[in-house]
Amino acid sequence: MSFNTVSVVGLGYIGLPTAAMFASRKKKVVGVDVNQHAVDTINRGEIHIVEPELDMIVHAAVTEGYLKAVTVPEAADAFLIAVPTPFKDSSSTVPEPDLSYIEAAAKAIAPVLKKGDLVILESTSPVGATEQMAEWLAEARSDLTFPQTADMNADINIAHCPERVLPGHVVRELVENDRVIGGMTVKCSERAIELYKTFVEGECVVTNARTAEMAKLTENSCRDVQIAFANELSIICDKLDINVWELISLANRHPRINILQPGPGVGGHCIAVDPWFIVSKTPEEAKIIHTARQVNDGKPDWVIDKVKIAIADFLQENPEKSIEDVTIACFGLAFKPDIDDLRESPAMSITQKLASMHKGRVVAVEPNIHSLNNEAFELVSIEQAEAEADIAILLVDHKEFKAKQKPNFNFMIDMKGIW
Repeated sequence: MSFNTVSVVGLGYIGLPTAAMFASRKKKVVGVDVNQHAVDTINRGEIHIVEPELDMIVHAAVTEGYLKAVTVPEAADAFLIAVPTPFKDSSSTVPEPDLSYIEAAAKAIAPVLKKGDLVILESTSPVGATEQMAEWLAEARSDLTFPQTADMNADINIAHCPERVLPGHVVRELVENDRVIGGMTVKCSERAIELYKTFVEGECVVTNARTAEMAKLTENSCRDVQIAFANELSIICDKLDINVWELISLANRHPRINILQPGPGVGGHCIAVDPWFIVSKTPEEAKIIHTARQVNDGKPDWVIDKVKIAIADFLQENPEKSIEDVTIACFGLAFKPDIDDLRESPAMSITQKLASMHKGRVVAVEPNIHSLNNEAFELVSIEQAEAEADIAILLVDHKEFKAKQKPNFNFMIDMKGIW
């Protein structure tokens, strides 16, 4: 059965590029999002996120009539769900995944499902989420059969296929990267492969839904543990008066050592989130993963403490000034270089905390963002920050910062080792 129309639910950093790739291959694509602004922007042939090359692909797809965006799902042959999976509000030390967005997406598409349709969960999810989604769909459509009860003879095929792309390179990696295909049955996997091969040039590797869910969590948890080692090393080196950047460079000369670079924490809606999905399911067993999360989540507070020391040192050297006279400039707000994504960003968290606690002025330099709403700090240019700041904190190694010679700040905290 061919896929003439594809529906992508959730038009964010993964959903929109995925929708655009299908549309670029002359598939009719219906994008669904609850954000009216995003829908209107896409229907003008424009994009509401920053991602290289994506704007041209979306513009062409909309102009040629292959891509449209709506707020209410329409009938299609395949549905890809790419909605957020945040945490529930909780005082627990181990955050609990919030599947309400997936549930809402499943219930939204249920009325338009028909026999022969394929539903793929792309959202990064805790183990068992695909099976839970299948249950929600079955509850909403008792007139259809699903894999959990009808196995290979199900009316609706269901699979999990996690994205594994790097922001800033999404368009290329969607095409080139291998895909893990976790069908609830063999037939589900086969049909998912048929769909993705519309544009995927990488290998489609088949497993079951639970293993596919765990594969994405494992990839990001491994990365989180490696970053935690680097971040912990930077704290140790600071205490021992050792240049951590030089140390890592020397250690990495060993042919079997590849230590990552430390920073102000870990951000993004993958590495900073996914390990908790494992910890929440197996809290007694996930000891290293849990500790890594604590190390990385604690790094922003360590940076704040360094800023407090810098403020005290500045005031000691400038006794004629009060704390209200001290201007702090934070360089970078995104969670990684050269993008506009603020999700789970330690740089953004640090800047917000400084703005709330510091009695003086806090400014931020973020080349990829032109405006922010309701923040206690203001966005300024690199030049203005250099001219006005008493204390500078480099939080993200954007290319604009790398291109500059070392600024002449008397008090500077460089969390990326480029100045």
